[in-house]
Amino acid sequence: MNQEKPGKFLKELRKQKGLTQEQIAEKFHVSNRTISRWENGNNMPDLDILIELSDYYEVDLREILNGERKSGNMDKELKETVLRAADYTNTEAERYNKRVRICNGIALLFVLAYIIIKDTSLYNNSTVVIGLDIVQGFAVGMLLVGLLYSSRYGARIRAFKHRLMKKQG
Repeated sequence: MNQEKPGKFLKELRKQKGLTQEQIAEKFHVSNRTISRWENGNNMPDLDILIELSDYYEVDLREILNGERKSGNMDKELKETVLRAADYTNTEAERYNKRVRICNGIALLFVLAYIIIKDTSLYNNSTVVIGLDIVQGFAVGMLLVGLLYSSRYGARIRAFKHRLMKKQG
């Protein structure tokens, strides 16, 4: 998708309202730099912000995406569908972030257990030392899983998982 045309259109809409990038950034809770990136065509706003922008500028969402005005207003049904899609995307992102937080929380608990037990007299027992080594391994493993999930490869792993599930089903 060519992002320059929608970016120029957003800039035009902002100027028509006589607003600065700073004012728009404050209104939509983003940085001035983000507004600049949108208007230069380097990035596009998230779907939920696009919907807010279309409401704010009183233009059709398709007009923003196409980068030009069209006649007629957006169907109410289409707008509701887009809003549901945005809600679904946000729900999925929150579910994903929850999993990452759980991985990191478990890793933190393992590290704390390791630190607490290491400083006790139990550390002299060889069985406890082996157990602590295992706990330490789990902690590092959980941190790596959390790191992997929070990286760009996390989305690739999820997409691969979904493809595998479809083949099995």
